[in-house]
Amino acid sequence: MELTTVHLVRHGEVDNPEGILYGQRPGFHLTELGHTMAQGLAETFATHDIRTVITSPLERAQETGAPTAEVFGLTIRTDERVIEADNNFEGLDVNKNRLILAHPKFWRWYSNPLTPSWGEPYTDIIKRMSAAISQALTEAQGGEAVIVSHQLPIWTMRRFIEGKPLAHDPRKRECSLCSVTSLTFADRQLISLKYWEPVGHLLHKAADMVPGTSEAATKK
Repeated sequence: MELTTVHLVRHGEVDNPEGILYGQRPGFHLTELGHTMAQGLAETFATHDIRTVITSPLERAQETGAPTAEVFGLTIRTDERVIEADNNFEGLDVNKNRLILAHPKFWRWYSNPLTPSWGEPYTDIIKRMSAAISQALTEAQGGEAVIVSHQLPIWTMRRFIEGKPLAHDPRKRECSLCSVTSLTFADRQLISLKYWEPVGHLLHKAADMVPGTSEAATKK
């Protein structure tokens, strides 16, 4: 029996001065604190057996994975399957005034919150994340893989694994900036899930579009 662990890592703090929902938009990089988070993550992983580092193609994910890849002399592989979920509200400063979401022009997007009807279906997220994890499992067989993704794909995957409804309250997501959700497999059978925050001591300094249960402030 061979043990392999796939670490699902959320990116660090993002430079987003206007506080918009950036989603899949390019051009959003880590802040100085975000880079410090990524470096702290690399220092934590330095004692592990990381054999592959895979990231979303978005800059914030690649910048988060870069220090860990450097520690192990690896080249990052980007994977579209672990990108942020598509969202119709992308580009809006939704945290500045939540009442904007009640505007009649958006009502048609609320037809089925369980899908959700305003963005990529949860079931589609599960399919693409599962495929990416499966490939990472093959690449890192007998060792560990790091996949740097985004809050919603990671949290949706976790709820699926735990057998919980995929529709949820974003305020209750346990997926902080630079957090790690570790999936350990015996051969290809999932045997454990562990959530941990290697740079949790930095969260009180951070701002996040969706802080969930973390100590980060809500980005306005």
